[in-house]
Amino acid sequence: MADPMIDVLSTLHHWQAGRLGSALIQAEARVLADTFDDVFGLELVQLGTWGVGRELLAHARIRRQSVIADAQIPAGGDLVASLAHLPIAGGSVDAVLLPHTLEVAPDPYAVLREADRVLAAEGQLIVLGFRPASLWGLAAAASRAGFPPGLRRTFPVARVRDWLRLLSYEIVSVRPYLYRLPRTPRGPIEAALPGMLRRGWFYPWPSAAYVIKARKRVYTLTPIRPRLREWRTLIGGLVEPRI
Repeated sequence: MADPMIDVLSTLHHWQAGRLGSALIQAEARVLADTFDDVFGLELVQLGTWGVGRELLAHARIRRQSVIADAQIPAGGDLVASLAHLPIAGGSVDAVLLPHTLEVAPDPYAVLREADRVLAAEGQLIVLGFRPASLWGLAAAASRAGFPPGLRRTFPVARVRDWLRLLSYEIVSVRPYLYRLPRTPRGPIEAALPGMLRRGWFYPWPSAAYVIKARKRVYTLTPIRPRLREWRTLIGGLVEPRI
């Protein structure tokens, strides 16, 4: 019996190889080029494959990069694993990229918790997502096949922000993008990219996608040293009464 998740991921990968999918991936690579400006460290991990190759990581400044493909469909990854149970030591990664991974994962919050587990303190988490209240989101809700084909679930920015705050993340930035109708561009793909990244005066609808950058905050308790009078009491000394 065929696994429906394999069908979803296969359909998405096939669509990403087409003209509209390719244009979207190129636009998101440009968005991430700005997002990666202040993302440093030794290890960058992308959870889930999105695109034909490693286009989204092309402008990352962290040299050691890994793409972990979901165990359901291993194409395009350096490592195959369940995204909710990663074979990575806790606190060993400096940055994690989730390119629409939460929208595809059967249990998105489990994937988010696992990303939090492997991320080091002060590490950065980057999430790409589609907005439900947009033309692309409406196309996904109205189509039986979803849009992009195979993707039927989207999350608003507010929900993802709430999830991140529950995990004690600081929201660094939220950038909207994808100001274009959900249809295949007729001309060169390069000509369609500006409309995906910036809103034109003739485009009255809200952006169809967003990128959230958040920083993992770890708060430690600072012990308070007892004062001299309290120390004398703790070691058995008697405090002289005040008159």
